[in-house]
Amino acid sequence: MNKWLTALSVILLAMVLAACGSSDNTENGNADGDQKTLKVATESNFMPFSYQSKGEVVGFDMDILEAVMAEAGYEYEVENLSWEAMLISVEQQDSDLAMAGITINEKRQEMYDLSSPYFESTHKVVFPEGEGITSGEDIKDLKVGVQAGTTGEEAAEKILGKNANNLSKYDSNTLALMALQSGDIEAVVTDNVVADEYIANNPDAAVEMIEDPETFESEFYGILLPKDSELTDEVNEALATVIEDGRYAEIYEEWFGVEPNIEAITQ
Repeated sequence: MNKWLTALSVILLAMVLAACGSSDNTENGNADGDQKTLKVATESNFMPFSYQSKGEVVGFDMDILEAVMAEAGYEYEVENLSWEAMLISVEQQDSDLAMAGITINEKRQEMYDLSSPYFESTHKVVFPEGEGITSGEDIKDLKVGVQAGTTGEEAAEKILGKNANNLSKYDSNTLALMALQSGDIEAVVTDNVVADEYIANNPDAAVEMIEDPETFESEFYGILLPKDSELTDEVNEALATVIEDGRYAEIYEEWFGVEPNIEAITQ
């Protein structure tokens, strides 16, 4: 009888210790080993910010994303979507955040959280050589292409009018620029860096571009998150650190060959 009680006591003690050990492991796992992997949406037709290369999405945005996620301590997975699908994915919280040259504006801030700025941008007009365009207003009576749902569309509509008959909306800047090359449209309004990249990579395209700061104001890109996301503060803190410690400047210079205007994005 005593032996049986002794054996039972040993078994019960082992069960208690196992339960305690299991609890400790679970707690440590949640704190350290089971860190949430974030779902990041992008639209990879926005060179040099996010685009496809050798089966992977790469670009300036992707390098900034990697630095911010490393600073915040998160693993992440990137999903390539269309522009509209990307926005919807974040709105419906299917994605934790999105990054693809997304301009911070009041309309988006009503629907989403946006991080503090990480890039200053404006718009340019790309058009065939010899077209004689010298300002944004010169496109008023031309067939103009834009990427749908972007601030490029908004900038063009300020000149042409909302849903103007001579305004064509495409799923990506790439398609808009292809339409320009085929002669379907006469000009494209797009972000300055996208225009610069296209001109540099297509020397035989027989196109030129102009900028017009009086017509096209500066804009700022931010990281998009669902409204009232618990991640917003963490993302902002990590982004601020990446800018302050010099990693941002290194990435910027690698992609654009010049030093960034840090004051413009942190004022």
